[in-house]
Amino acid sequence: MVFERAKGVVRKVTLEVIYEVVDERTKEIIRRIDELERRREEDFRYLNQKIDTQTGQLRQEIKRLDERIDNQVGQLRNEMAQLGDEIKRLDDKIDNQTGQLRQEIGQLRQEMGQLRNGIGQLRQEITQINHRIDTVIQMLSEILRSR
Repeated sequence: MVFERAKGVVRKVTLEVIYEVVDERTKEIIRRIDELERRREEDFRYLNQKIDTQTGQLRQEIKRLDERIDNQVGQLRNEMAQLGDEIKRLDDKIDNQTGQLRQEIGQLRQEMGQLRNGIGQLRQEITQINHRIDTVIQMLSEILRSR
């Protein structure tokens, strides 16, 4: 009777320890996932801010050009060739900045894919840990049953 009780106590203590370990690991994994999500959100905020800043700069540049054209209507005929060159330079600059933004967006997409892969790996690790815990529990149960 005492032995059976001791077995029951050992089982309960063992299960509590296992549950605590599983709980701690789960919390750590959740913390990692939350950290990855936080980083991803920061990256999106940074990209959006950068896009907004560059868009604002482009708008300011376009506005400056519009004002300049309005102020120089009288000189337009003499300066058309010069303005054509200026517009081409600005188009090149816009194309250049657009290409850079596309490249940065592509990089962010790659990073998001890597983050998704990391989350998938974490999920696999959780599954492996759960399988290991199940195995340990089975082994402990078999040990306790064999006594």
